[in-house]
Amino acid sequence: MWRSNMAALSSSTTFGRRTGLFRSLLSLYWTHGPGQTRIGPGPLRCVASVCAGTWSSQLSRLSHRDLYQLSVSDPDQFWGSAADRLRWVKPFDRVRDCELSSGKINWFVGGKLNVSVNCLDVHVEKHPDRVALIWERDEPGTEVKVTYRELLETTCRLANTLKNHGIQKGDRVAIYMPVSPLAVAAMLACARIGAVHTVVFAGFSSEALAGRIQDAQCKAVITCNQGVRGGRLIHLKSTVDTAVKSCPTVQHVFVSQRTEKPAVMGELDVPLEESAVCPAELMDSEDLLFLLYTSGSTGKPKGIVHTQAGYLLYASLTHQYVFDYRDGDVFGCVADVGWITGHSYVVYGPLCNGATTVLFESTPVYPNPGRYWETVQRLRISQFYGAPTALRLLLKFDESWVKKYDRSSLRTLGSVGEPINHEAWHWFHSVVGDGRCPLVDTWWQTETGGVCIAPRPADEGAPIVPAMAMRPFFGIQPALMGEKGELLSGTSVSGALCISQPWPGMARGIYGDHQRFIDAYFKPYPVPFAFVVLKEDLGDDPHAVLQQLRELVATKIAKYAVPEDFLVVKRLPKTRSGKIMRRILRKIAMEMNGDLGDVSTLDDPSVVKEIVEAQQRYRKQSKQQKKK
Repeated sequence: MWRSNMAALSSSTTFGRRTGLFRSLLSLYWTHGPGQTRIGPGPLRCVASVCAGTWSSQLSRLSHRDLYQLSVSDPDQFWGSAADRLRWVKPFDRVRDCELSSGKINWFVGGKLNVSVNCLDVHVEKHPDRVALIWERDEPGTEVKVTYRELLETTCRLANTLKNHGIQKGDRVAIYMPVSPLAVAAMLACARIGAVHTVVFAGFSSEALAGRIQDAQCKAVITCNQGVRGGRLIHLKSTVDTAVKSCPTVQHVFVSQRTEKPAVMGELDVPLEESAVCPAELMDSEDLLFLLYTSGSTGKPKGIVHTQAGYLLYASLTHQYVFDYRDGDVFGCVADVGWITGHSYVVYGPLCNGATTVLFESTPVYPNPGRYWETVQRLRISQFYGAPTALRLLLKFDESWVKKYDRSSLRTLGSVGEPINHEAWHWFHSVVGDGRCPLVDTWWQTETGGVCIAPRPADEGAPIVPAMAMRPFFGIQPALMGEKGELLSGTSVSGALCISQPWPGMARGIYGDHQRFIDAYFKPYPVPFAFVVLKEDLGDDPHAVLQQLRELVATKIAKYAVPEDFLVVKRLPKTRSGKIMRRILRKIAMEMNGDLGDVSTLDDPSVVKEIVEAQQRYRKQSKQQKKK
């Protein structure tokens, strides 16, 4: 059983000196089309190519309720039919071969395809001049539009550069870039030649970047000289230069120019320029597509593995049905491509569906708090998908920053990344959406690949409860489990949210450590444990304070979220920069005191001993009370 960890017309404006692939993207000059799609040697073949949104004639007649029931009662029939929306070079022999207890997850066994072909070539054949990307650059009004033909050519140029410098199928490539068409092309170029990309958020430090490169044993890095965000320059190339000094597997650093300042090129560095035609590699359904790193309880980032066909199908299907995507819409997900939301709902889901997707380079408040809504007006965005953190920031400003802009193009609103509170939900729905746009609060995570629970899709007229994710997506069968692994039912019960059967978009493992994958996601999860530091004036009656905390969590979040254990401590383990080391607290809560990992980065390592001793006293007292 899968366990959830609970606790998303070209502008004529240019920016000075243009070089490399950014010159191609900004001048939008191409001499010829990409021609026919080819996958590997031999003639072009297409086993199945069905427009997004189509089902078999039998399934198309079913209601949402019946479709969902079919997806959980007969997943082979459901997903086998849904897979017709992808272009296969070789049809799959078996829909699935999964055994969750051992972490064995295989979908569309024996099938062959290429993800970049499904995201680019199939659309170039039908509508080459449809806009694929709208690059909403940092300065308002300087957007750049890139068609599917242009994106395919840029992808092929980059893919050829990688191949000509020894990057082959299965090699890992780190991408450390700002939100831009070239970042998307880099991801698709890797997919085209069978390389495995790992996108690292372009705000991470050189140390964090190096750790991810080392764990994935990346053979190359793709980056830019600088990034631009909120009116500030971010020095990316210098960060990469520092990182690769401790990464002996890196043979090349591919560099493009985002700003006027030339990058200082070293012996590993390669400028980006190549031919515009690149045959697509034949990929098995379960070949690796990308790694995406999340923080781990041991302090070592986890390289979450996603593969080809299942991930792409799930991203495509959820993009269409959760957000009510229709042909011709402009899809506005403002997430960074360095996160799973950017992977699934900026790049792969929308492009697989032939959509126009927005790349948002800036911030919600640059140059003013109306930036999102001015962008909606100017680009005529149909769906807007953002984070509650940004919404809470924006609702502090006067409503005029929203209402001064025309938002009539919006049809669906979405929130992602964390639970959305009621105040932010109502502001988003009533002020931004004028009370007319369905607001889908989506629950999912890096490991799920795409949305698992959301208010839509649903039967026509089905209600949406504010701040609730509500309904499982096709194939998702939630279950509530008790501490001893028992299935819970009824109302007013709390437990661990699990998903009881596999689905195509789920992660396949943790790179290089499959046992860690099994231990983290397919074994019982410890109950919540709270560490509390009381202010000096509250120390006289800690029991009353803790009871208030329990009531506060139950009221503001939910009863099921109330921790069973509250431990009062004098202080928490923090780094010199003030960051709480939660992995250490998690280990102590699980009584794994002999495996706390590196504590040298703490401001005062002695705090660990204090907390361990306090926890041991607490456990002893708890046992004595139970005996009474």
